[in-house]
Amino acid sequence: MRASARSLGLRGCVAAVVALGTVAGMWSDAHSQQSRPNVFLDCREARCNYEYYRTEIDWVNWVRDRQVADVHVIMTAQGTGAGGREYLLDFIGTDEEKPYSHEHSYQSLPTDTDREVLDALANTLALGLAMFANQSGYRGLVTLTAAESGQPEGLVSPDEVDDPWNLWVFRVRGEAGVEGESSYRNVSLESNLAAWRTTPTWKFSVSGGMGHNRLQIDLSEGTFKDNRTRWNVDSRLVYALAEHWSVGLIGSSGRFLSYNLDFRAALSPTIEYSVFPYDEATRRSFTFVYGITGMYHDYTERTVYLETAETRYEQMLEIRFDQRQPWGSAWFGTSGTQFLHNTDLYRISFWAGASVRVVRGLSVNVSGNVSWVRDQIFLSAEGATDEEALLRLQQRPTDFDYGMEIGFSYQFGSIYNNVVNNRLRPRR
Repeated sequence: MRASARSLGLRGCVAAVVALGTVAGMWSDAHSQQSRPNVFLDCREARCNYEYYRTEIDWVNWVRDRQVADVHVIMTAQGTGAGGREYLLDFIGTDEEKPYSHEHSYQSLPTDTDREVLDALANTLALGLAMFANQSGYRGLVTLTAAESGQPEGLVSPDEVDDPWNLWVFRVRGEAGVEGESSYRNVSLESNLAAWRTTPTWKFSVSGGMGHNRLQIDLSEGTFKDNRTRWNVDSRLVYALAEHWSVGLIGSSGRFLSYNLDFRAALSPTIEYSVFPYDEATRRSFTFVYGITGMYHDYTERTVYLETAETRYEQMLEIRFDQRQPWGSAWFGTSGTQFLHNTDLYRISFWAGASVRVVRGLSVNVSGNVSWVRDQIFLSAEGATDEEALLRLQQRPTDFDYGMEIGFSYQFGSIYNNVVNNRLRPRR
């Protein structure tokens, strides 16, 4: 089952709201901690404000271990066409003898403040927990207040929308910064413009940006200066061809001096197959992507292949799997690119990772990636100076790159502490 929420109300067959801030616990002091359901919140999104949810929803036990929870809540999110976010909350009961599974969703507007999004997410979370508590036999924990009308104030159905922008969304950004000390100075300017339109069948986006950096560092043997301007324009057109198939056209152009590119333009027809339905992408996805890219390069300096400009074609294949389940999450993928004019020029990459809850309180996290690099046709014949190499301002030849992280966390002690204390919080 699935219910969805919008703003601070709920929409669907049943319109009910939990009055946040006025929701009161209605249990007696004689009730033990076990008279309330144990809730484990599994969230890795930007709005994972655990303290806020514990403060607003104080009629459950927030536990820190999935294995002692009565209900496991998995929160995931994905972008919407308007630039907001759709949050999906899966409520999974842990009692194998009485299976429970329910899903709620909430869509935020791109203009919503952090507080508005947090309030609405807490509202949606509270409703889902109240439904679980009611079905699981918990009584007297919370009061549900029915909406006065069949549809909450401020909500409209899709056929009532009169959109003067015809689903188009625009965004403009700008930024300027300066930092320095007695021997170091850096000035940066950034600007960006984006527009996009999303429908169930078509998705189109175009964005462009420009940046300028002026760097000056005093060294023991003089002063190093680097002034560079970069720009880029990217576009993407995607069509939902069938239930599991999509086709797209991806274009890009720009100036990238770190890659010895005074100008680059590329166009890529692409096709994607999804093993699972696309609406399950936040919990699990398994996709195959293939494309052919035609590109034109105008180089800042002559390359190691003695080219100052060239047109080349490249094929690409990517396989990717992501899964998020109560036991944790896992992902892996591989991608390969190969130039068609010379098949000895290629790049192959692998990446994988997992976050697994092994036993009570113990989680293991591991991730890694490795690439075999044979496609650096853009490298300057003159190479990078020592200063450019140290500051990573210019790409240098390499046969591979890699990275790996492994870690664990173990927590023990009280799992029932619902107390929130916000005094002297650390700076974020």
